Amino acid sequence: MQNNNIFLTAKAAVAALCAAFTAAFGWLGWLVLAWAACMVADWVSGSAAAAKSGTWSSEKARAGIWHKAGMIFVVFAAGMTDALLAVLAVGIPGLDGVPAGLLLPVVLAWYVLTELGSIAENAALLGAPVPAWLTRVLAVGRTLVEQNAPHLPGDDE
Repeated sequence: MQNNNIFLTAKAAVAALCAAFTAAFGWLGWLVLAWAACMVADWVSGSAAAAKSGTWSSEKARAGIWHKAGMIFVVFAAGMTDALLAVLAVGIPGLDGVPAGLLLPVVLAWYVLTELGSIAENAALLGAPVPAWLTRVLAVGRTLVEQNAPHLPGDDE
């Protein structure tokens, strides 16, 4: 009976932490968390695939980390651009067609799909069977994000 109480207490604690995280950061926080988890999984799976093939090198591993650092700066730039557009849209006529608060989620979704595609490629290099439809879904998802990204006034030209 006591083990059941420990399990229920742990379950309640996890639920409370998830609820607090959601209250603090909303769905965007979960998207950022998913992106961070995908970045780590991609780097680990890529390192494992390189180690398996005998091509792992610390130089390539560092290059992968620098690549991920660059992605962090892009996400930062997208978030700051969203914040700036939100401020400007309030006071500058003509900016009402510019989507404020949309750039960061779109950039994050694009990165998550890209990372998931890379993880699937790394899994295939490790010898795991990867369903062809999964790689197609990830590629189509990334293309849809690119095609439906925010359009600025004058993009129709």
